[in-house]
Amino acid sequence: MIELYYWPTPNGWKISIMLEECGLPYETRPVNIGRGEQFKPEFLAISPNNRMPAIVDTEPADGGAPISVFESGAILQYLGRKTGRFYPQGERARVEVEQWLFWQMGGLGPMAGQAHHFRQYAPEKIEYGIARYTNEVNRLYGVMNKRLADREFLAGDYSIADMAAWPWVVPWKNQGQDLADFPNLKRWFEAIEARPAVQKGFALGRDLRRNLNDDEEAKKVLFGQRARE
Repeated sequence: MIELYYWPTPNGWKISIMLEECGLPYETRPVNIGRGEQFKPEFLAISPNNRMPAIVDTEPADGGAPISVFESGAILQYLGRKTGRFYPQGERARVEVEQWLFWQMGGLGPMAGQAHHFRQYAPEKIEYGIARYTNEVNRLYGVMNKRLADREFLAGDYSIADMAAWPWVVPWKNQGQDLADFPNLKRWFEAIEARPAVQKGFALGRDLRRNLNDDEEAKKVLFGQRARE
């Protein structure tokens, strides 16, 4: 059984989608990041970076004690190894997947997150920040669009690289983008969106989401964090 510590955000969707695609049994443990539940000691024992998602595998392949994993990219790799699905074993194919997985982790996710912040949540409209991150997301969309010109998915076959990137394209309007400008990306996005497992994973916890624009307390929790002793 996989215990999924989750909140319905792009990083959370990566893991709910993977679990649905693999058909793994799991139980959801909501972590309300707008109410500070990510700082509870029991969650920090699993995810010391006080970020979700995280998982606990109560039945690891080695038959030993439960294994906890934090960081969405590491979780995708772990589940791929556990199931033998969506994460190839051959070295060359695996390198292709890992390149695009880490491209998402180091580029698309952080840059899109900053675009969301400056475009939607920052208390002041800072035009430099808005332009900087909107333009960078546009560049990254262009990278995907070129990559997908001659292939169906980012790394060949459908893989954890696609599951990592797709949720960060979902809020393209909030990032100031237009998918019509990126026809190959748009085709890829719609093909993944049509997958039943993706639809189910994306819907998980939808009722938990709230509009942060109207929740000042949540914004204080999310955007005012410093080191905690």
